[in-house]
Amino acid sequence: MDIIALLLFLGVIIIAFVRKNNAGILALAIGVIAVRIFGMDDKELYGAISNSMFTTLVGITLLFAIVNSTGALKLVAEKIVAASGKRVWLIPIAVFIAGFVVAGVGPGAIPALAIIPAMAVPVAITVDYNPVMLALIGECGLMAGRMTPITPEGQIITTVAEGVGIENVMPTILACQTLSTIVFSIVLFIIFKGYKLKKPINVIDSKQIEKFNIKQIISLISIVVMIAFIIIFDMNVGLAAFAVSAVLIFFNIADEGECIKSIPWSTIVMVLGVGAMMTIVDAAGGIDLMSNALSSLMNSKTATPIMSISAGLMSMVSSALAVVYPTMMPMCVDIAKAVGGVDPLALIAAVGVGGSLAGVSPLSTGGALILAAMGSSKKDFNKEEQNKVFVQLFIMSAVGLLVIAVVSILSFNAITHLMN
Repeated sequence: MDIIALLLFLGVIIIAFVRKNNAGILALAIGVIAVRIFGMDDKELYGAISNSMFTTLVGITLLFAIVNSTGALKLVAEKIVAASGKRVWLIPIAVFIAGFVVAGVGPGAIPALAIIPAMAVPVAITVDYNPVMLALIGECGLMAGRMTPITPEGQIITTVAEGVGIENVMPTILACQTLSTIVFSIVLFIIFKGYKLKKPINVIDSKQIEKFNIKQIISLISIVVMIAFIIIFDMNVGLAAFAVSAVLIFFNIADEGECIKSIPWSTIVMVLGVGAMMTIVDAAGGIDLMSNALSSLMNSKTATPIMSISAGLMSMVSSALAVVYPTMMPMCVDIAKAVGGVDPLALIAAVGVGGSLAGVSPLSTGGALILAAMGSSKKDFNKEEQNKVFVQLFIMSAVGLLVIAVVSILSFNAITHLMN
């Protein structure tokens, strides 16, 4: 049953890519058949359609459609490009640092994910970088920043680690996470051939850029207000975005009808449909099959990469913060004792990094918001390109796990010993 589940899922992705169909619609159609094969019922399939993901995607894309309609994001992109001048290589570095700072000063990954892809995609389009590459590099930065001790992630991981007798874990995890995301960013830059761009297609003189008008200023302030709602009132990111959007529409900052039309509905159907199918695959044992196969290969040399890959696979179908970290991190002490020759803190770091970087998958919030940003910012983001980017994000999440595996086996134990 578990093998059949995985084969059905792979079949959906391959057929959607080859025939250029919406993968979400195909996934739900195959899901109807799958639940009957696996002895489930339809409630389990439509119950797997994530309300939280729907709220997040629609709320965020509506808010940024409003902000985008004022020209604010385009103007921000132009100012970033103008600041870099002809030194186009500075832009990926600036986007990575922006992601790190926005997440690391306290909010953590979720609020930062609402901002960074939406900012990175128009910047990339302006200079002619690949938008997927620049958005992924920005997300790498925020994934590193999310591991500072003052973020929600830092607090949760600290509590979990202290529960198994390990203290002061965040400096080590932050170091491992930052190293991994920098290496992954470099790999992304090479894969997408970012090095071929020697100068931006649009060289913008900062003196010629318009100043922000009142509507643009209000729309940008609304992003800060949304983040405040999320942090101060512990509000769901999608609901916070809806609340702010409603106020902006009420005061005629943008045209409501045009902004609703700008929401990338096809992308949202794709993400939700495939996510529901993946939940059925998980319930049928497909994810456990992959994780168990990896665990059977574990020894002192392979323990850290296998833990990182297992955490990554789990985080594709569940929340890293709510499920992966609390479930896998407590296991690390026992696994370290059983395997021998590996530091439990290195294993905890591997789980932390793996659970983060798999978030660029289109089934996770990070990848889904890149798709949404592409749909909002690119005029020619048709069904064929949606499917192409969807598959690219899947491939890049797999590449990310391979990068973590290599970096962890080479450095995590050494970093742990150096910092403790």
